[in-house]
Amino acid sequence: MQTEADTANIFNIQRFSVHDGPGIRTTVFMKGCPLSCWWCHNPESRDGKPAIFMFPDRCIGCETCLTVCPENVAEPLDWNPAGRFDVDRCTMCQTCADACPADARSVVGKPYSVEELMAEIDKDQVFYEQSGGGVTFSGGDPLGTRQNAAYLLSCLKACEKRSYHRAVDTAGFASRQTVRSVAPLTNLFLYDLKLIDDEKHRKYVGVSNQLILDNLRLLSSLDADVWIRVPLIPGINDDDCNLDETAAFVSSLDRSYPVYLLPYHRIGSDKHRHLNEEHALQALDPPSNEHVARAAQRLRARSLEVIVGGSNDE
Repeated sequence: MQTEADTANIFNIQRFSVHDGPGIRTTVFMKGCPLSCWWCHNPESRDGKPAIFMFPDRCIGCETCLTVCPENVAEPLDWNPAGRFDVDRCTMCQTCADACPADARSVVGKPYSVEELMAEIDKDQVFYEQSGGGVTFSGGDPLGTRQNAAYLLSCLKACEKRSYHRAVDTAGFASRQTVRSVAPLTNLFLYDLKLIDDEKHRKYVGVSNQLILDNLRLLSSLDADVWIRVPLIPGINDDDCNLDETAAFVSSLDRSYPVYLLPYHRIGSDKHRHLNEEHALQALDPPSNEHVARAAQRLRARSLEVIVGGSNDE
């Protein structure tokens, strides 16, 4: 009988990654995230179910989607350049995407069993051995849903048997029990720390940060290895107050950890459009090099080790 630990929806397996932990890595992106960060550049990862990307400029008006849609809600995108359709009636069966001869619709996410995923990961074993790399589980958030967490545990155990280095990229919004169960099987946590002020965190991320902060304290008390990652979002968390509070919190942990400062970018803008949704920060410009350098220096002034960049997430 299949359980939650046996399968999960994966939307990307990125090979030869060099920014998601030490060495050359395979980064596995899992669908499902409880957060709603305004700056998210993987919006297709929020929903745990497969999604459909729309590419209206590819539509050739052949009307195949009309013929195959079992719910009669699909429309050729040349009829409807915005890509809108009756989402309440659409079952995301993906029939229209599979049938489209022009690839105007693309399915994002497919279920992988643990065995299927490990077969993909095993293909890169030689690179782990030569570079000191391994596997990074990202998303979405591998701890963000009950199914993801159960599946992650199974994958971590399988990787441990193969002696692969294991990293978990998370925002830490999970139960303490989940974090405790994952910690002994994880060599490195890539831990997002977005905002210290709880009210602002609720506004821009969608949830309270208390569980996130508590779980980072927990990992520190467990002597876990952690890279703390702070996205730098102009006008949201780049003010002196948040930088100082972030530095104070990190300095208060039981262990010293490096802080990776990740400047905002626009990589996710087109993804929001393909999902037919608004991007809250569409008009926001990335911070200048001078602005990033100033923020990094403010954190370093609190005796923190700060690295600018060095991640594919955020």
